[in-house]
Amino acid sequence: MSPTEPSGQAESGRFALNVVEFARALRAAGLPVGPGRVLEALRAIEVTGIGSREDLYWTLHAVFVNRRDQRELFDQCFHIFWRDPKLLERLMHLMLPTLRHDQPSEEEELNRRVAEALTPEKQPGQGEAPEDEKEEEIELDAVLTYSAKELLQEKDFEEMSADELADAKRQIERLRLPIVALPTRRFQGHPHGRRIDLRRTLRQSMRGGGAVIDLARKKRVRRHPPLVILCDISGSMSRYSRMLLLFMHALTGDRDRVHSFVFGTRLTNITRYLRNKDVDIALDRVGEVVKDWAGGTRIGHCLETFNRDWSRRVLGQGAVVMLITDGLDRDAGDGLEQEMERLHKSCRRLIWLNPLLRYDGFQPISSGARAMVAHVDDFRTVHNLNSLRDLAEVLNREPHRRAEGVSIWAAEQEETRAHAG
Repeated sequence: MSPTEPSGQAESGRFALNVVEFARALRAAGLPVGPGRVLEALRAIEVTGIGSREDLYWTLHAVFVNRRDQRELFDQCFHIFWRDPKLLERLMHLMLPTLRHDQPSEEEELNRRVAEALTPEKQPGQGEAPEDEKEEEIELDAVLTYSAKELLQEKDFEEMSADELADAKRQIERLRLPIVALPTRRFQGHPHGRRIDLRRTLRQSMRGGGAVIDLARKKRVRRHPPLVILCDISGSMSRYSRMLLLFMHALTGDRDRVHSFVFGTRLTNITRYLRNKDVDIALDRVGEVVKDWAGGTRIGHCLETFNRDWSRRVLGQGAVVMLITDGLDRDAGDGLEQEMERLHKSCRRLIWLNPLLRYDGFQPISSGARAMVAHVDDFRTVHNLNSLRDLAEVLNREPHRRAEGVSIWAAEQEETRAHAG
């Protein structure tokens, strides 16, 4: 299936079939590839020609990839399907023991959806593969797949297959997270209210000449506070970004006064794009407007932009802020503590959602995490469906304000030790 095979009618026909099969693999891996895209890809190849593997790569990339979060899936599918000579070297590098940390880096970790998409069951119409190819596919499947016995509710988003992600997407769309209604400074008329409305009582008494005075009563208006979401879309969070955006879209459609922002090296307000009822259209528009997808992280700089340009607009009336990030900052926490302190003092409640908290041995040892942990009211994980549902318990109770400068991590560790003792 090399793109450098000699031209000819038979070879051209086989190459077109290979492009069709490649499109099927992309669709099985989760990319929105239909027949129209396949025809566009064949026409693009006729126009650009196939001078090298790189030419074929970027030609198909221009047709099949329209969002930044699709690049990793396309890259893995391409190099496996078109038999990248360096693939064996990369796989051997994964399997051989190394002296580095136990977790493979993001660049080395291949995607499970790609492995499933390129198995024989996912490739209809293909004949029986030779013995050497079977062994290679079994080896790939052993490396790339995970146990299917885990429940979907507990499975990490990065370990889900394409079918499981589709199921999780449907469950997230039906997700409802209540926020407790809090008393405001406004009152409204109510026959059983605890307070007497003097102004309304006087107005009503004037109608009868003041002979009879009926007391009008009022009660305090209760309303859920605004919800502000700040979501990290940097490279270290790229495996969770799409599911978190689905979560943000579900919250936006569930209630009013939801303000959504994403940040990597810059801050982008995506509130109006997520208001579209069609989640696919909403995410497409977000992908068009966000320019720093899967890049670096400048948490301090982005929070400074938010505090300067947006805090007075969206943090009124006791807003609740959900900060979704792993705390890994390219600027090594420069200015982050001051901005976190200002953000904490500007809102009613600050909740930090960190997918790294799913590890039992996690410690906030990075400079960014240390600067953030002393200025949050709740510290929760967000890596699977159950963790998203657990937010209902957090958001549906009265806010517990933590004193400024008191590390929530140290307080929780002390409470755990006290219970253990």
